[in-house]
Amino acid sequence: MRSLWLATAPSIPADPLPAGATYDSVVVGAGLTGLTTALLLSRAGHRVAVLEARTAGAVTTGNTTAKLSLLQGTSISAILKHHDEDVARAYVLGNREGQAWLLRFCDENGIGYQTRDAVGYATTDTGARKLTAEHQACLTAGLDTELGSAASLPFPVRKTLRLKDQAQFHPLEVLAGLAAEFRRHGGTLVEGVRVEGVAKAPEGAEGVELRTSAGPVTASNVVLATGIPILDRGGYFAVLQPMRSYCVALTVEDDVPEDMYLSADSPTRSLRTAVVDGTPYLIVGGNGHKVGHSSATQARVDGLTRWAQEYFPTARPAYAWSAQDYAPAAAVPYVGKVPAGGGHIYAATGYDKWGMTNAVAASLALSGEILGGNMPWAGTLYRTRVSGADALQTAQANAAVGLEMVSGWLGGLARSSSSTPGEGEGRVIREGARPIGVCTVDGVQHRVSAVCPHLKGILTWNDAERSWDCPLHGSRFTADGKLLEGPSTADLADTRR
Repeated sequence: MRSLWLATAPSIPADPLPAGATYDSVVVGAGLTGLTTALLLSRAGHRVAVLEARTAGAVTTGNTTAKLSLLQGTSISAILKHHDEDVARAYVLGNREGQAWLLRFCDENGIGYQTRDAVGYATTDTGARKLTAEHQACLTAGLDTELGSAASLPFPVRKTLRLKDQAQFHPLEVLAGLAAEFRRHGGTLVEGVRVEGVAKAPEGAEGVELRTSAGPVTASNVVLATGIPILDRGGYFAVLQPMRSYCVALTVEDDVPEDMYLSADSPTRSLRTAVVDGTPYLIVGGNGHKVGHSSATQARVDGLTRWAQEYFPTARPAYAWSAQDYAPAAAVPYVGKVPAGGGHIYAATGYDKWGMTNAVAASLALSGEILGGNMPWAGTLYRTRVSGADALQTAQANAAVGLEMVSGWLGGLARSSSSTPGEGEGRVIREGARPIGVCTVDGVQHRVSAVCPHLKGILTWNDAERSWDCPLHGSRFTADGKLLEGPSTADLADTRR
């Protein structure tokens, strides 16, 4: 699986990592949060390096639907269930500032985007009630949404919620622009170097030392822009729910809706259009689930294609992909200094599928905090931590994680098999007391430890992406055990005889 964006991405040059390098700030992760934060710091004169384990945009940013919208499903309703109106208004202000900053950057650098209305739609009475509640929440938070029933969709709807003049773009074109300006300001963008840990700098030095796959790097400040923080200090993994969702890009000869649509009903359906290299596409997303909790992920991709072809008969799938997002227990992102980080480590996480605006809002807040500036809305929005109700929800989620761990170990230890999985198939078997992941991809059988290095969860096979996924906290690995994403910092052990 490869996204339309990654398949058509402009070249983003990378730099070597100098041995024994020292920086004012190191940003871990070259997605939208990482590169925006790095650019803002470098503009202020900081010596900055971005360390990316894979390639720029390889994870969530390169697999998004890339809607730059302040209407975000029913997000404001969710925030108001956890927080007061001040937090909801601060969330909108931060996202509005992030949206404006990014569109201004695109204008200044000749990066194309399309202005579109964002439209939530409901096909059931339940969905209609959700949209009505979200409309009231949006008005409270400062968004001028409009309730109605008109939609350019090939099926009837009960209600719509519209926010005019939002935007969509090609996310890798934006990343390429950010990376280019970052490097023009003296920044260093390094790919293929994984950060494995962060510790206090050696005696006599200020800041921290990063342990990386290419050797140590020291910095006064570190920003973790990795989807979910790769350090367990702060306990973010315990208050985030990793979610996987799917997209297909289809060529279509039928008339397609030009606005950006998102269903209020389940299963979720997201629609937008894109024209890439002269070819128009309809992008349909949805069918999400908790990471590692679906054994038939390819069926979810196929379901999106069938749905699109039901309503757009000429639709032909061209690309299919998936993305990982993290839902925060407190309904707003966690952004700022990491507890027990000595005042030198910062993180941003928990965008809950709305990273195009939240990422830039977080970058503005983080860079401001590091540089001694002040974003008034950030103090209100990001001061929040888990409330009593959120703590209960988190405890319940962690209890479910504990049960998942036990059932995973018992299940893995109960199965033994000498048969070879078919092409594209994988399973967890027992060898002695060890759970082993066995799969066949492109005619090659792989055998890896089925135990996640993070907190020892038992992995499950993802047949759509040919990956091993952890149902505990969302770490994912290739068929042969290489780390893809998540809180883990290590690959799986190879168990080939």
